[in-house]
Amino acid sequence: MTTLRNVIGGLTLEDTLTSRENVNTELRTVLDEATGKWGIRINRVEIKSVDPPPDIKTAMEKQMRAERDRRAAILTAEGEKQAQILTAEGAKQAAVLTAEGERQAAILRAEGEAKAIDTVFTAIHEGKPDRELLSYEYLQMLPQLAEGDANKVFVVPSEFAAAFGGIGEALARRAGGPAPPPPPDDGAKP
Repeated sequence: MTTLRNVIGGLTLEDTLTSRENVNTELRTVLDEATGKWGIRINRVEIKSVDPPPDIKTAMEKQMRAERDRRAAILTAEGEKQAQILTAEGAKQAAVLTAEGERQAAILRAEGEAKAIDTVFTAIHEGKPDRELLSYEYLQMLPQLAEGDANKVFVVPSEFAAAFGGIGEALARRAGGPAPPPPPDDGAKP
């Protein structure tokens, strides 16, 4: 019994409970030395159970519970950290993709507007419009210029009279009548 106390007394309580095989081997070695003088050889020693006193059991249970709680807290913190990292990386990638999409849209919009302007410019120059057609188109655009809630003031350009004059001349020629007189020149330069 003294030998058993010596072997187990040199170990921590946790080692005693979790390393039975090591305790068995150490105990067999010590007992084999003591009984070898009498011609007895011990082949196997087995500790079936270790029953510490109730207050030590309670202390051990508290220690194991605290260790489990500590490990759980560490794992929870690691999980939250990984979740935040992944969320931030996802937001970063979304922002990059959104910016790239907006850039592509702006480029395509600008290319489309350039193509539209070029098409209109080419059509106007190939069609060789006369003054009457330009006056008519100008008058067609006036209502669109006046649209919107923000338009409180309607500015009439100085070419307005010339546009009306061009339409009047065109209508007179088509009707076969005399052309109306040109608008009076008020001396202002356009």
